[in-house]
Amino acid sequence: MTIFLDNLSVDFDEHFQLHNLNWEIKETQHWVITGTNGAGKSALFAALMGAGKHLSGQIRDLPERIGVVSFAAQEELINQERKKDDADIMDVISEGTPVRNIIFDDCLDPHTAQQLIARFDLNYLLERAFRQLSTGESRKVMIIRALSCKPQLLLLDEPFDGLDVDTLALLQAHLQELVAQVPMIMILNRFDEIPAFTTHIAYMEYGQILHQIDTQDAEAYDSLYQLLHLKTTDLSVPECDADTAIPKLDQAQPLVKLNNLTIKYNEFVLIDKLNWTIEPNQHWQLSGPNGSGKTAILSIITGDHPQCYSNDILVFGFQRGKGESIWQIKQFIGYVSTALQWEYRVQISLRNVIISGFYDSIGLYTKATDRQKIIADQWLALLGMSARADQPFQKLSYGDQRLLLIARAMVKHPPLLILDEPCLGLDDINRQLVLALIEKICAGSETSVIYVNHHPEDKIAGIDNYLALHKSTP
Repeated sequence: MTIFLDNLSVDFDEHFQLHNLNWEIKETQHWVITGTNGAGKSALFAALMGAGKHLSGQIRDLPERIGVVSFAAQEELINQERKKDDADIMDVISEGTPVRNIIFDDCLDPHTAQQLIARFDLNYLLERAFRQLSTGESRKVMIIRALSCKPQLLLLDEPFDGLDVDTLALLQAHLQELVAQVPMIMILNRFDEIPAFTTHIAYMEYGQILHQIDTQDAEAYDSLYQLLHLKTTDLSVPECDADTAIPKLDQAQPLVKLNNLTIKYNEFVLIDKLNWTIEPNQHWQLSGPNGSGKTAILSIITGDHPQCYSNDILVFGFQRGKGESIWQIKQFIGYVSTALQWEYRVQISLRNVIISGFYDSIGLYTKATDRQKIIADQWLALLGMSARADQPFQKLSYGDQRLLLIARAMVKHPPLLILDEPCLGLDDINRQLVLALIEKICAGSETSVIYVNHHPEDKIAGIDNYLALHKSTP
């Protein structure tokens, strides 16, 4: 089996096209697709799956069974679950589709599915609703679905993102076992995650495949590595808006204090009597395997978890449960997460996404001041997006959307900045930009940072406090 892309051009909308793609994928080859955010990597996968309007050329000899792992496919499953709620005319809230059904309903290889469920230690999740899973847990389910469909081709868009170290190693080992059975095409933004079995790398830019190299060509490989590891210099974080500045906090009070925090679901105890204090000007890295409770703790702090009222929690001088509103709490927090990105589905320009950070809103419903527009444009210039200021947010690539949401979280210089895996989905260049921006925030005296991260190499200078969670046994 050899797949051919012959002079293929595909139109996705008025803002993006794939141009004149000529590419040959042999059954013994394993490709990695790389390039900057917005280059067209995910669009290429979408075209292979039949999306977009073909303008010219063709795709030949594409196999029937394709296993897909991507954030787009993951989001589609979540949207399907939401639609079931929207269609429910009963006065009952649907619990959603159990993980068991998500995996097995259309499974062609139950043996592999069971094997991977055991490897990834997911048996305890099988009866839980899919949409209730953490990002990492739902990612594992997507991987199991893709690998148990008897794939003739695997399309893996950032398959390692969102996975803890142990799960990542298990997945890499399983993919190594499949090398002789099925060709793989991966989108990877991290050069250090390229598997040893990779035979070829394609570099994309502006919707075109500009370079195709054999990994055995050391000189070409080194040149591409340097291209993707360009350093960002002369960073400057824009100032905040004095007219909408956040109220000053008592610097003698902790920002957050959790006393014997306990989070439980029926008889299952996720967090057991955790004590954690975050002082002003302190920066923390929060780590732990998938399912250890990181997301739950963050939602306790933001007030989005119902059990925040049954615990002894002090945030920004408010004792939770004493009559404070959730917006009194959230005005002091900047937040970035995959869940927020999925929720940010309104039609809005890039400039207004950043401005919405002044108001903690999804969308912009207040007329922006001239000063706010200037600050937003400064952020866009910093991110290299000035020319796209008026383009719609929904038309951006996944990585560019993440960059915009980070700017949105930082724009008001909040006392607490929560970054839940902020580099997820970013290429090397943009990841270095984000890491440098976070370091700038940490170096200041006005914002404390909680940084959730699975990659030890993505350390932030200035973060010297660590909270490591351990997975509870059901």
